[in-house]
Amino acid sequence: MVERLAMPKSWRLDSKPHKFCPGCGHGMVLKVLGEVIDELAIQEKLIFGVDIGCSLLAWDFFDVDTVQTHHGRTNPVMVGIKRARPELLCIAYMGDGGAYAIGSQHLVNVAFRNEKIMAIVVNNCNYGMTGGQMSPTTLPGQKTETSPYGRDAKETGSPTLGPEMVAAIASPGAYVARGSVTNLKQLKKFMKKAVENQLAGNGFSFLEVISCCPTNWRTNAKQTWAFMEEEMGRYFKTGELLTAEKDEGHS
Repeated sequence: MVERLAMPKSWRLDSKPHKFCPGCGHGMVLKVLGEVIDELAIQEKLIFGVDIGCSLLAWDFFDVDTVQTHHGRTNPVMVGIKRARPELLCIAYMGDGGAYAIGSQHLVNVAFRNEKIMAIVVNNCNYGMTGGQMSPTTLPGQKTETSPYGRDAKETGSPTLGPEMVAAIASPGAYVARGSVTNLKQLKKFMKKAVENQLAGNGFSFLEVISCCPTNWRTNAKQTWAFMEEEMGRYFKTGELLTAEKDEGHS
C-alpha cells in the first residue's frame, strides 16, 4: 500500500489518510513539499510551523519537528526560531486568511527585513475551516457565507495579490513565486527553488499556491478545476516574480 501510494519518506504513515475535506488542495501541496523534503534531505533540520485554520491539520503530517501557532503568527514564530537556531530550516505554512488578513503586518515586515525563512500560503479564496467566509483573496462576485450576493469590490476592495506585494518590498536574495495544484510539476519546481534559496542563505522565500475548496465552493470536480484555472487564473498569475538570478518578471 505504501509503495502504491508513493508516499514521501518524510510522511508520518499513522496520520494518513489526511484529515482534509474530500477534494481539498492541501493534500497535494503537502505531498509536493514532502517530496522536496526527501529529495533535498532536509528532514533532520526542518522546523515546520502551521497556522490556525485548515493548515493546522498538517501539524502531524510530517515526521519533522512541528509547532502550531496562533492565527496569523506563524511567520514571526518561525523568525524567532531561525534567529535562535540559524542552522535550522524554518517553513511557515498558512492559508490566505492567516497570511493576508490577521497576519498581513507580519508578512510585510518579514519580507521587508528579508528574514531567512520560507512561507507557503495556500490560497483557496475563502476561510475554509470556519465555514467559507469571505477572505482577502475572494474574487469579485464570488459568493461566500459572508458575501451571499457576491463580493462587491467597490465596498470591500480587490483580491489581495500576495506574491506581487511581497516582491514589491523584498530585498535582493528573496525568492517569490506563485504555483497551482493544477500544475504539480511547476509547483514542485517552485517549491524546490524556494527551499534551495533557504539552504543557500539568500533571504526570504515566499510561495503562494492556488488551491481548491470544493466543500465551501459547493462545486463538483469539473467546476472546481474550472474555477481554479479560469476564474482564479484571471487574477492570480502563476510564475516566478523574484529569484536569486533575476530581480523581477514572471517565468
